Amino acid sequence: MRLLPLVAARPLSAVARLGMAEKARAEPVDASGSPPPLKRRRRRRRAEEGGERYVPPPRKRDLGFSAAHFAETSYYFEGGLRKNNDFLQNIVHRHEPPVTAQPIQFLEQNEEVVVVDKPSSLPVHPCGRFRHNTVIFILGKEHNLKELHTIHRLDRLASGVLMFAKSAEVSKRIDMQVRERQLEKEYVCRVLGEFPEAEVTCEEPILVVSYKVGLCRVDPKGKACKTVFQRLSYNGKTSVVKCFPYTGRTHQIRVHLQFLGHPIFNDPIYNTDVWGPAKGKGGNIDKTDEELLRALVKEQLLKECGGILDIAEEDLKSIVEEGGSPGNSVKPAQISPISIISGRTEESKSEKEGGTSMCAHSSALQLQVHESENGKACTSEHQDEKDPLCRECRIVRPDPSPKDLVMYLHALRYKGTDFEYCSKMPKWAQDNWEET
Repeated sequence: MRLLPLVAARPLSAVARLGMAEKARAEPVDASGSPPPLKRRRRRRRAEEGGERYVPPPRKRDLGFSAAHFAETSYYFEGGLRKNNDFLQNIVHRHEPPVTAQPIQFLEQNEEVVVVDKPSSLPVHPCGRFRHNTVIFILGKEHNLKELHTIHRLDRLASGVLMFAKSAEVSKRIDMQVRERQLEKEYVCRVLGEFPEAEVTCEEPILVVSYKVGLCRVDPKGKACKTVFQRLSYNGKTSVVKCFPYTGRTHQIRVHLQFLGHPIFNDPIYNTDVWGPAKGKGGNIDKTDEELLRALVKEQLLKECGGILDIAEEDLKSIVEEGGSPGNSVKPAQISPISIISGRTEESKSEKEGGTSMCAHSSALQLQVHESENGKACTSEHQDEKDPLCRECRIVRPDPSPKDLVMYLHALRYKGTDFEYCSKMPKWAQDNWEET
C-alpha cells in the first residue's frame, strides 16, 4: 500500500481569518455548525447556474421638508460653528385638583413687598400636581405681579400671612432677619381635646420620614426645633391655641401638637388612626416608617383624597404596591419657570416642586369665559373630549366640599425689625364658632 506524504497546512493570513470570521457571523447556522439547508440549496443553485447574487437597490426615502419644518429652527454662528435653536411644541392636558374659590386678600403692597392673606388649599408655588392653582401663578396672571421672591412658605392646607419680596435685595435683607432669629411668627390653630392652660414648650427634634409624600415625626435623629403654645379657649371638645415657632422645620407645628396629644382637629395626616391607638402621642407609633407611610397612602387612596399628599395618584399606588422606601430623598422633577425665585424655606418645606401629572392630548381645546377674582373676564381651557389613553380621564371624582379644603391652622402675624403684618382671626378660631 502506497503511503501519501503528509503536507503541512499553510497558515491563514490575518486578513483571511478576519474575513472567514465575519462571514461566519453574518450567516445563520444550525446545531451542527453549518448553514441551514435552505441556505445551502440556494448557494448550490447559484453555483450551478453560474449566476450572481441579486442585491435589490436601496429604497428611496422622502427627505422633502415643508415650510413648517423650516420654521422649527433658526441658525446662529458662534466661534466658527453653525448652531441652531429648536422650537418644540406639544399640546398637553393636566389633571389639577380644584382649590377654594376664596379670593386672595392683600394685606400690603408697596415698592418692596407683597403681603397677602393666603386662602387654604392653595400651594404657594407650583408643586406636585399643582401649577395654575397656586398663589404665585394667580398673582402673576390676575394681578400682573411677576418676578416675586418667596420669603417663606405655608402648608398648602394652611392659611394666613404670606410675604413676597419684589427684589433680590429685599429678599436677602428679610432672609437675614430669619437666619438671625429676628423674625417673630405667630399662628393660631384649633386642636383636639382640652389643651393645658399653662404655656407649653415643645423642643422635640423632627425627622422627615418621606420627602416625596411630605411625612414627618418626632425622632431623636431629627433636627432640633422649638415651638411655644398658649391656649386661648376650650369649648368642651376642641381648643384654640396660639403657636410661636422659633424654627421652621417641615410641619413643625403639626408634628409637635401631635406629639403633645392634641393634633390639629381636622389635620388629614397627623390626626388619623394610621398612627395607632395613641395617634402618635408621645412618639408612640406602633409601625415602622415604611408601614406607616404605606398605611397613610392607602388610607388617602381609599378616601379618594390622594390630592391631600400633593403627588400624582400613580405615585401613591406605587408606594402601596411596591412598598417604596420611606426615607427617599427624592428630588422633584423640574417645572418650567414661571417668574418665581425661591428664597429660604420656612414653616413648610413639604411644598416641594414636583412632576405635574399630565397627558399628551391632541384633541381641540375650547375657551370658556369666567369671572376672575378681580372681576375681569378671563378665559380658561377645557377639553371637549377625553383622552382614551389617559387613565385619569376615565375616573370621575366628586368635587371636594369647601370645608374639606380647610385645615385649622392659620398664620396670624409676621413681625420683623422694620415691619409687622397681621391678618384677621379666622372664623373657626372665634369663641362663638360651632362646627357644621
